[in-house]
Order: sequence, then structure tokens, then C-alpha cells
Amino acid sequence: MMQYIGNTHEEQQAMLKELGVDSFEELLDTIPEQLRIRGLLDLPEAVSEIEMRALAATLAKKNRSTQEAISFLGGGAYDHYIPQIVDFLIFRSEFYTAYTPYQPEVSQGTLQAMYEYQSMICELTGMEVANASMYDGGSALAESALMASRVTRKDTILLSETVNPYYRQIVETYCAGQHIAVKILPAKNGITDIEILESSVNDDVAGVLVQSPNYYGCIEPLTEYGKVIRDQSKKALFVTATNPTSLGILEPPSESDADIVIAEGQGLGNHQSLGGPYLGVFALKEKYVRKMPGRLVGATVDEDGDRGFVLVMKTREQDIRRERATSNICTNQGLMALAATVYMSALGKQGIRDVANLCTQKAHYLAERLAEIEDVSLKYDQPFFNEFVVTLPLPAKEVIQTLLEANIFAGIELGKHSPEKANDLLIAVTEKRTKSEMDAFASALKSMVSEALVL
Repeated sequence: MMQYIGNTHEEQQAMLKELGVDSFEELLDTIPEQLRIRGLLDLPEAVSEIEMRALAATLAKKNRSTQEAISFLGGGAYDHYIPQIVDFLIFRSEFYTAYTPYQPEVSQGTLQAMYEYQSMICELTGMEVANASMYDGGSALAESALMASRVTRKDTILLSETVNPYYRQIVETYCAGQHIAVKILPAKNGITDIEILESSVNDDVAGVLVQSPNYYGCIEPLTEYGKVIRDQSKKALFVTATNPTSLGILEPPSESDADIVIAEGQGLGNHQSLGGPYLGVFALKEKYVRKMPGRLVGATVDEDGDRGFVLVMKTREQDIRRERATSNICTNQGLMALAATVYMSALGKQGIRDVANLCTQKAHYLAERLAEIEDVSLKYDQPFFNEFVVTLPLPAKEVIQTLLEANIFAGIELGKHSPEKANDLLIAVTEKRTKSEMDAFASALKSMVSEALVL
């Protein structure tokens, strides 16, 4: 809840006088009359600050957080453990209140944090360059589609059906405004249909966008896709979306000859926070760097030979001619990127590998437990990281609602995206889940399924 002290009527009149107008309405002259609301809004009566705080607290209590319930939710936001050092450092005033670094000489701490973040993302993904971050995973993927079109000067994007459906919507929205056609590559057994990919890629395609681990948790054969794309087209860029935590044990996308790698960085030390703000990871091959959206921070030395940091590239509308701008994104998620930097520094290479291993082992343990339940089965016969889909003998929505009463967030119902998948449940497991929690989930689901089968 934002705290503020309002302006008095006298202060408002003084500001209007300074602006040379008699009323606030005069400032709205450019807004067409038919778009204005006349009269009072249908709002409740005003209350005091004390009453407002009490009301806000009451409304907040209606939310049930992962501190109160056992979470098996995923789909792009995960309940990972965040070391205390992360919040301790990012909430220091020099970071928490810092503004965007337009003046390098007074922004060295912020710039160095961005530089270290970029370096760590390059190590994690195996790519040559990473920008200073973007808004979130969805917008990063959409920006990759626009970038592929700029690089190739083509206007067709192939987008896998197994990509997060919300990301797909964002890509389609971005591309619509740029008159870029988006064609969906259908899935087969939980992964992109490679035969259709092979028949769809040609020199008129700007880019192929694939996610691995994908929205269903399946690990896609990226190396095979990379070979198909290179064989079928001399121009199309290969874009992969990934879960950065999975790179603790999975081969980095660079090994599949990816041109651009994007990710949602929430799992790298950022809280779920009811949906945001999150962190868009964007990395690429160096040869495309001048077509990249966002900012790039570099290290240098000053005239005295001391190390310093500067913004070496910021191809945005405020800094260069509008027609040459690579994006209308005007900044980066500095605080979220700092959290990821502190998190990766605290865990180190071995720590990230350990987290990834725990997620994998625990997810497979739970998958095996659930598959033992009568009429419950794993939907896809594919390798997976920390997420998987089970098919139930009853609607997933009913399971979610019932287990919520037992303080268990059971997962995501896939029926909300595809009605034919109403009985499919997407389940995520992180390193935080204990054996007793997973056993409790399995037991609760088994009881519910047994009752449903009797009825």
C-alpha cells in the first residue's frame, strides 16, 4: 500500500495558477468530450486512514500465500527458497531507492551490479552477450520475435504450441502491431512436432521460438531443432526460452546453437509476489548485439587507470532516433536483476546445480507416487525437469478446489487453456517441498480419486 500525503485545495490552486489555468479540467482539453466521464464515480464513501488500513488488511487476508499452504504451482512462477542475504542486500537504500543510471559517474554501484548480472547470465546460458534485463519472460520472448524480424528482414515467426500460453499471447500481441505473422507449430506427445517444424522452416521465416523445459514440463530436443533450422534456412534465428534453474543440470542452450536465449528470472532469488514484478532474461550471440533491445553495461578504466562501468549501448527511443530504436522498453528490472545476482553469487555454481538436482529428484518422486494411484497417469512420455502433467479421472478444477481446503495448491488446470484438457493437472516441485508434503499431496489425491470412482 503506497503511503502519501495529499495536496490541499490551496496547494492545488497554487499549482494551477503557476500553470496558467483556472481548473484541472482545462488540462484535459486534448481529450475528446465523448471519452470523458461526467459526474461522480460509483465509489464508496471516503474513510479515514485508520479505517482504510484496516480494510486493506482485511482484503489482504483473503489471499492465501505459499507461507500458509503447500505449493505445487508452476507454469513460470516457482516457490524456491530465497537466502536471507538476497533481501538484506537489495533492500539497502543505495540499491532499493536508486534510479536508472543516466549519469555513470554517480551510478557506479548500480552499473556494476548490472555488469555482474550480465556476466553471470552469460555463464549460465553459455551465450556471448546478455543485456541488463527486461520486464519479464513473456515480454523478453516477444522482443526476441521482433529482433529476429529486424535481423532477417522477414515477417513470419514460428512459435511452438508448447510455449507458455501467456507468453504466446504476448508474442502475438507484439507481432500484430509490427505486421509480423505468427504461425503455431503443433505439439506431439508434449513436445514440438519436429516433422512439422522441418516442413515449415524456410528462408522466409524470421525465427523459430521454442521453450525447454516447456510449459508442460517436458524437455525439448533442442539440438535436433537447431540442426533442422540450420539445414532448412540460412536466415531464421533459433530462439529458446528456458527455466534458468534447470541450467544447473541441463545442457545450456548455446550447445544447441541458439541465437537468442530468454528466460523468466523469477526463480533466481525473486519472490512470487502475487505475480510480479519479475525479471526478463535476454542473452544472444555477439554478432547480433546491435539489434538487441534493452541496455548493455560495460567495464572500462578511467584516465587514472581505475576500473569503472558505463552504459555502452542503450538503443531506445529516448537516446537515439525513434526509427532506429530496437524497442520501446525504456529501462530494465534493476532491482530484480540485483536479486538474481546476489542469489547466484550466494549459491555459486555448485549451489545452483544442487537446487536443480533437488527439483528434479523430488519432481520425479512425486510423479511416481501419483502414477501409482488408480486411473491417474503421466500424460507425456518425455523427460522432464521439475514439472509434469498428470491426467485425472475427474476435472482438475475440482481437485484444485478440494485440496485447497487441505492447504495444498495442487497445480494448474490445463483446461483453462484447452477445454479438452480439463482433466489434466500441471504440477511443479521445487527444492522446498519435503517428502512428507509430497506424500500428503499423494494421499489426499488418492482419497479424492477413490471417492470419485465409487460414485
